[in-house]
Amino acid sequence: MKSKRDQSTKYGTLVLRKESRSIHKVLFYRTASGQEPVRDWLKQLDPASRKRIGEDLYTLQLGWPAGMPLARKLAPDLWELGGHIQNGIVRIMFTEEKKALILLHGFIKKSQKLPASELDLAKARLASFRIGGQS
Repeated sequence: MKSKRDQSTKYGTLVLRKESRSIHKVLFYRTASGQEPVRDWLKQLDPASRKRIGEDLYTLQLGWPAGMPLARKLAPDLWELGGHIQNGIVRIMFTEEKKALILLHGFIKKSQKLPASELDLAKARLASFRIGGQS
């Protein structure tokens, strides 16, 4: 039986257990100049795509840590959120720290293979975040 704390998502119902009641925050990585690349990228997408990505992020907030098909680990402290929109395959690379998911990099893939340049950029932002702690 569903309780008031249970949350329905497109992947099913997430049962919020007593030990995992808190919902993770979603924060945007911020560069030294104050820009938020993932937020800027999301603003360029059409409303339907933003809504779809928002639903996936909400599911991730409620159910972190989550596995496939929603998220997969790429490297130590680096994961990707995957989803499909009209233009292709969306990937948002993120890290987790202190009950927060920090969105480091987002892009639309045109093929199945993860471009090395996209992974390298996410790793560079992760290293910058670890040094400067910006979010």
